[in-house]
Amino acid sequence: MPRTDEQKSSKPLNRANDTDRHVGARIRERRIMLGLSQQQMADLVGVTYQQAHKYERGINRISAGRLYEIAQVLGVPVGYFYEGLENHREPELTARQRMCLELARNFSAIGNERHQEALSQLARALVAEDA
Repeated sequence: MPRTDEQKSSKPLNRANDTDRHVGARIRERRIMLGLSQQQMADLVGVTYQQAHKYERGINRISAGRLYEIAQVLGVPVGYFYEGLENHREPELTARQRMCLELARNFSAIGNERHQEALSQLARALVAEDA
């Protein structure tokens, strides 16, 4: 059966949508909180770096089974990725939020526990100084 012009111009059914972008953003947020690179997460899930990148950007949809695997790797329930979806309006991270995520990622990457503790003590001292 030939396709009409209206069918040709409509969005393909397999294209990612706002929900896919929201889930991808939540994956990225959690990955950064844990201090994992995209490559590390991709290796843990068993996909390529490019595929992990596409998941996080909401370019490619994630199957239910793959989302379950990602949830296991990131230590959260599958529902975590959908939290806030009903209120989702594609908010951009503020500069402060980006800085906090980067700080968490860098802190997690510090291999020496004494250095992590020293950094924590410094942060507490700075907060106490401002109070």
